[in-house]
Amino acid sequence: MSEIFLLLQKVHDLVHDLEHNPQINQFKNLLKQKDFTAPKIFTGGVNILLWNQLNESEKAKALSKSWYIYYSFRDAETGKLKRMPNIKGNVNKLKTKKERVEYLNAMCVALEFLLEKGFNPNISNNIEELLDRKQSETSKGKNTSIAIPKENIAIPTKNIVIPSKTIAIPSENIAIPEILSIKEAFEFALNIKKNTIRDTSYKNFELRVRKFRKSLDENKPITFITKKVVNDYLNDVLVNSSARNRNNTRADLSSLFQVLEDNEIIADNIVKKINVLKSNPERNKTYTSEMQKDIYSFLEENDKLLLLFIKFVSYNFLRPIEVCELRIKDIDLVGKRIYLRTKNKVVKIKIIPEILLNDLPDLSNFAPESFLFTPTGYGQDWVTEPNNKRDYFSKRFKEVVKTHFNLNKDYGMYSFRHTFITKLYREMRKTSSQFETKSKLMLVTGHSTMTALEKYLRDIDAELPEDYSNLLR
Repeated sequence: MSEIFLLLQKVHDLVHDLEHNPQINQFKNLLKQKDFTAPKIFTGGVNILLWNQLNESEKAKALSKSWYIYYSFRDAETGKLKRMPNIKGNVNKLKTKKERVEYLNAMCVALEFLLEKGFNPNISNNIEELLDRKQSETSKGKNTSIAIPKENIAIPTKNIVIPSKTIAIPSENIAIPEILSIKEAFEFALNIKKNTIRDTSYKNFELRVRKFRKSLDENKPITFITKKVVNDYLNDVLVNSSARNRNNTRADLSSLFQVLEDNEIIADNIVKKINVLKSNPERNKTYTSEMQKDIYSFLEENDKLLLLFIKFVSYNFLRPIEVCELRIKDIDLVGKRIYLRTKNKVVKIKIIPEILLNDLPDLSNFAPESFLFTPTGYGQDWVTEPNNKRDYFSKRFKEVVKTHFNLNKDYGMYSFRHTFITKLYREMRKTSSQFETKSKLMLVTGHSTMTALEKYLRDIDAELPEDYSNLLR
């Protein structure tokens, strides 16, 4: 049994003795009016009492997370208890559960002592005045004094004396976290995001954050940004663009503020509390069978490279930007596999169907690192951003195909993906139930959930009813 547990037992006995003290009712009344909750310990998301029942993997996972002390303090404006920033000190440098628990227990005792003395984490505190206050009369005659130095909030190694036992308090600070400026906080979060998302995604993310920053005074503290400040900005985005752009901006700002919350720079992610607006995204129309055949025949005569590009969209159901990123090394002709990076996964493997495999050129003489599709042909170097590559082929499609066939904005290269998923779905439905068809189709399209696939199929009207004329006669 740990020493700290025994000490807690003695404290329990001491409190039990106080039950017979005539001043105990006054003590209870004071408890009801406390401006804070007792500090508690977060232990990596596991029940510390069941530690010995965890396997080594579960223990390692718990120790890999941040352990800390958390508590709430009454807000002067609202009168409600508000969660305070977590206190970690150097606890996460300790390698074992035992060391962390002993460390955090000692810190909890010290923090609760300061709170009992009148310490307010929301204002500057005169610690010397707090420590000079008279002890409660309930502790008279009991050896429950706590020796803590009178320096700021820093607590060097001293002893907490509880009947015949002592606890060593580490020489760390219980410090109110420094409030960063908007500029400092945003730069910190952007650096984190830059190392956790793809370059293409980061550029769009950083662009939206930069526009938001321009509307702010970056020298003000990060706490200046309230829900209303963000909401006003999002309303401007909505008025000047669209609901979809407003929602995308909200999502990126929420992601940024989540980094700040996770790293205890702010208390809450205020953007999560802002509603998502209903929007009607524009989706390319599906080509008819005749239109698709005519375009294929035209490109066979006029632009075979663009035709093969479109076939990757049509037969492998890739997004145009994914086709642009394909390198020679990503195409395994022997194993009939494609290795690609998507916006959702680092690397994804898809089969190359026979209908596409037969159209591929001989790739053996090209450098593995070169790109499959470039403006000048297959297997060349092409140093530019992925978005620029996608825009190039979109413009090429517009100049070569859309102009010739007089297609409006409803049709694009993405339309081929809708066209062939619809065709595949309807062919599979001839011999399978809806659920069986969707289950098989998920493996082909790459949708991560059945719900996402079903929504996509509804949007492109892949499932149509049979003729119901006989029911209307």
